[in-house]
Amino acid sequence: MKHGDFTELAKFYGNRPGYSKVVLKCLKNHVFNVVGEGKVADIGAGTGKLTENLSEIGLSGFAVEPNEAMRMEAGKQSWGEKFVWSEGYAETTGLKDNCVKWALMGSSFHWADSKLAVKEFYRILVPGGFFTAIWNPRDIESSELHMRIEEAVYSEVPSMKRVSSGKSISTEEMKEKLLTGGYFKDILFVEAPHTEIMTKERYMNTWKSVNDIQVQAGEEGFRRILDKIESIISEFDEIEVPYRSRSWTVQSCK
Repeated sequence: MKHGDFTELAKFYGNRPGYSKVVLKCLKNHVFNVVGEGKVADIGAGTGKLTENLSEIGLSGFAVEPNEAMRMEAGKQSWGEKFVWSEGYAETTGLKDNCVKWALMGSSFHWADSKLAVKEFYRILVPGGFFTAIWNPRDIESSELHMRIEEAVYSEVPSMKRVSSGKSISTEEMKEKLLTGGYFKDILFVEAPHTEIMTKERYMNTWKSVNDIQVQAGEEGFRRILDKIESIISEFDEIEVPYRSRSWTVQSCK
């Protein structure tokens, strides 16, 4: 398995949690108050976890995803009618000029070439439109259970370096990525906690959907990680998983 290749993970991706509705509704109100209501684009949409959330808060538009297996999984979902799915990348979305009021990337901006992606988002947004990069890391420190699980992961791979769970990203880092080039301005940071209740099976499947840990641990190492996690959660009927959606939004200078 390679970094960023989700072909073999697509079947597990639907087990992942959605994003904080508090964050998304707040940003929706901000964006549409400035530029008016209109179409949105979920770029790097995966199997549509963010797309589903956007649909649930009354939005429609486009979902762009480069991986065919991920798009096929998304096609199985009943909420997909509000979004037109297509193949494309953050750097080359395939969307028309000035076609959306708001573009987003959910837990995927770290895979993009930020300089090319920012230029592309500028192209597809209407004048004054907005781009949001959002992540959904576990709020590990708020839960003793998840601290134990994190320790188990790092005991297997002590030198683990996450590509990005969004937890450690700073506003200064995002300013560098989003404001360089003069395409966007006025960075806005919004975050909120939320909790997902999962069955043990679903919880284990969320781990099976993680790319960077599998790459670094290797097949046998990742199997040992899964065994350790299964042992830790064996006494629970359901797993309460704390998350913290963290987002950075900028406005087009167009």
